[in-house]
Amino acid sequence: MDQQDWIEVWGARVHNLKNIDARIPRHSLSVITGLSGSGKSSLAFDTLYAEGQRRYIETFSAYARNFLDNLERPDVDKITGLSPVISIEQKTTNKNPRSTVGTVTEIYDFLRLLFARAGTAYSYVSGEKMVKYTEEKVVDLILERYDGHKVYLLAPLVRSRKGHYRELFESVRKKGFLTVRVDGELKEVVSGMKVDRYKNHDIEVVVDKLAVQEKDRERLEKSVHATMQQGQGLIQVLDNATNEARYYSKLLMDPVSGISYREPAPNNFSFNSAQGACPKCKGLGYISVIDREKVVPNPKLSIRDGGLAPLGKYRNALIFWEIEALLLKYDCTLKTPIEEIPDEAMDDIFNGTTERLHIPGSIMHTTDDHYVDFDGLVKYIRQMADAEMTAAAQKWAEQFSREAVCPTCHGQRLNLEALSYRIDGKNISELSHMDISQLYEWLDGVEERLDTRNASIAHEICKELRTRLKFLLNVGLDYLSLSRATMTLSGGESQRIRLATQIGSQLVNVLYILDEPSIGLHQRDNVRLIDSLKELRDIGNTVVVVEHDKDMMLAADYIVDMGPRAGRLGGEVVYQGTPKEMLHRNTMTADYLNGQRAIEIPAKRRKGNGNTLRLIGAKGNNLKGVKVDFPLGTLICVTGVSGSGKSTLINDTLLPILSQHFYRSLRNPLEYEKLEGIDNVDKVVAVDQSPLGRTPRSNPATYTGVFSDIRNLFVELPEAKMRGYKPGRFSFNVKGGRCETCKGNGYKTIEMNILPDVYVPCEECHGKRYNRETLEVRYKGKSISDVLDMTINNAVEFFENVPTILHKIKVLQDVGLGYIKLGQSSTTLSGGESQRVKLATELSKRDTGQTIYILDEPTTGLHFEDIRVLLDVLNRLVERGNTVIVIEHNLDIIKAADYLIDMGPDGGRGGGVVVATGTPEKVVKQGKGYTAKFLKEELEGEKKANKSLS
Repeated sequence: MDQQDWIEVWGARVHNLKNIDARIPRHSLSVITGLSGSGKSSLAFDTLYAEGQRRYIETFSAYARNFLDNLERPDVDKITGLSPVISIEQKTTNKNPRSTVGTVTEIYDFLRLLFARAGTAYSYVSGEKMVKYTEEKVVDLILERYDGHKVYLLAPLVRSRKGHYRELFESVRKKGFLTVRVDGELKEVVSGMKVDRYKNHDIEVVVDKLAVQEKDRERLEKSVHATMQQGQGLIQVLDNATNEARYYSKLLMDPVSGISYREPAPNNFSFNSAQGACPKCKGLGYISVIDREKVVPNPKLSIRDGGLAPLGKYRNALIFWEIEALLLKYDCTLKTPIEEIPDEAMDDIFNGTTERLHIPGSIMHTTDDHYVDFDGLVKYIRQMADAEMTAAAQKWAEQFSREAVCPTCHGQRLNLEALSYRIDGKNISELSHMDISQLYEWLDGVEERLDTRNASIAHEICKELRTRLKFLLNVGLDYLSLSRATMTLSGGESQRIRLATQIGSQLVNVLYILDEPSIGLHQRDNVRLIDSLKELRDIGNTVVVVEHDKDMMLAADYIVDMGPRAGRLGGEVVYQGTPKEMLHRNTMTADYLNGQRAIEIPAKRRKGNGNTLRLIGAKGNNLKGVKVDFPLGTLICVTGVSGSGKSTLINDTLLPILSQHFYRSLRNPLEYEKLEGIDNVDKVVAVDQSPLGRTPRSNPATYTGVFSDIRNLFVELPEAKMRGYKPGRFSFNVKGGRCETCKGNGYKTIEMNILPDVYVPCEECHGKRYNRETLEVRYKGKSISDVLDMTINNAVEFFENVPTILHKIKVLQDVGLGYIKLGQSSTTLSGGESQRVKLATELSKRDTGQTIYILDEPTTGLHFEDIRVLLDVLNRLVERGNTVIVIEHNLDIIKAADYLIDMGPDGGRGGGVVVATGTPEKVVKQGKGYTAKFLKEELEGEKKANKSLS
């Protein structure tokens, strides 16, 4: 290959990279693999992507670069052949509730355009098709319908609005109009005229009164024109004989009710725009409502004794006086138990009264009676939260509320007008709620079912829609809908959405770097993902994937294998070349690919302790009344294609039920009938992949609690005792021992307006976090900062004679995290690493033997060898009598499980059913679903490999 056909890296030293040289062919699909912590991300993201980002910023003007000076170049000698870089990571899932799959992919924008150009409007009042007329057409219709009749031509000015309208009547009079029609009654306009300001009114001005005849067409034309001008495109014709009125309009109009719509535009169909959003929920689809059960947790209590949780016990306050006065009307007092207070009284307490409330002076301890407007407890809670304007006040109010589907739009997010446009009988919300595969089918040949107007524009829009939807189908997201909120997507799903968007953008000569796009993807869909990446390559791009998936590695053009181990034992390129050549090497990755090493199938499957947890009637999302057993004391694996209902069953139904039962969690489970056997469990632990903490201050030492033990050890040192130091002296979170320049962060944050924040080392402590006096206290020659900078492996050796500390950090080493540092910021840990830190923390605690551990795709970011270590840890938990439930696609975990629950058969509306249950062998024998097919190949392949080795 020519030198220009390679991306070449010389002397990379970022993180644990050991001055390595690496090369990747351009216009290829390349995989960077290796153990967790071997340096894959350091090479892909922290070297290649960081340098690409830095070069991009250098193209900015000098003024713009003033704000970005601290963006350092990665620690590398030279990189050549680098194209513009786009990184598609998992961590950037949007948490904005307004962001949906449709808005992120821009497919919804094309759908809005289609409805604005080709949608047919119907009246939300009468259901009739909306019409619009030219002035000539209106004249013709009046001549045809009212020939020989006497009619009034009226211009509507006010429609169902309150006000006295004195100025309007005066304006009409000055224009020379003598008669108006107010609320259906004709009246002469006089000076100073007005109406009741507290009632809704309909007001029309009479522009002309005439007998309709063909010979008077010219007069009729002039009058219609004048009326349209006054009525802003709308005219009302009133038959003098029958008093019946009909509307005609230049705008879209319902000829029956007279309501008219604006000229359709894309914004009218956007729930993020004031023109299209539902006025009640502001386009969110849900509203926050006060939950009576949370406000009245114990109905046996009286209001005086604290029965209303937001108010607490009685005190001299207006709200209590108001409630006491209100209860007098129902022959109750504040001492009456809430369960004995009539429902109508409780309704008034919650929602307020329409009439002014009379409070006797005796209640307020005064001589005078008072009359007040009582708005109710619901408004009181909201007012208290708004008045404080603090996060704590909002949290206080939230504990008494719950989310409910918006009663106006019923979760469709749009206003009535937007929902009244249809194409082939469907409105835009109905299309947005379809699965991607369903929507793709609906679009097939839709042009023939459209209105003939704007057919050519509609054809182009439909073509673009089909193309973009096809990309989503190709990356295995057929089960999602455009209305699905991005905040509910997994890391893998959000990454594949951005991948589909990038394929759709058709950029060329770009370097794409992806972080494990196969996460959350069943083997069935893996082939489609690989084909999508090859398509990205074939249009002229370079695709680099950080990946552990066997299929992805074998399908790649080129592999860079990092190792040989993790952390300080990694950071080297142990192989680079084609997958075919790699099979003949002896690296750890190659050994797993060529069958030299393998994750063994257990000799026998555990049957459990004889007890079962049985979930009955689960109907959340796409679950179809699922009934499923979880045998306790086993390793259970929940499998199935993406969107089949695994997370709904475990994370959204089973976990919240158990959390509410054991910890009074506020999170409600999705719909189910009952859960049997909960008495056989006494604890539930969810080990997810969310970061250990929200700030870079959190780290493995603080999360596991070992940092407290380390601080206590330092406090007991003679030097610390002599100086009178307490444990807080060795904390970087409180004043005293920390560096005050950086407040114990060890770095300063440079805020970027258009890019992620950049962190630079503190110029005072140079990243050590503590002040000089604190660092002078040493244990075995190491300061507290040196200890935090140790890897887990180093720390295990260093603290071998301190049992309290050793026990907690040894478990971190056992789960394969020996390469991370004790004080490593949680924001730099991958999802898989965070999950294993949490797992280690739970392992270090004393379990009861009746605990359920729930893990969601724990193999994320794990090499084959890491998976073997993880399985050992999970099996240790089960051997102690606990139950481990794992949601997983990885066949190495699936084949090692004691019991499988396979969901499916497909995703979305095609899923939500338990396809098969039992041991892996039993599921294969049943032969139902996609998992059985791939598992059969895996089990048979292993048997063959074992025979050949023996």
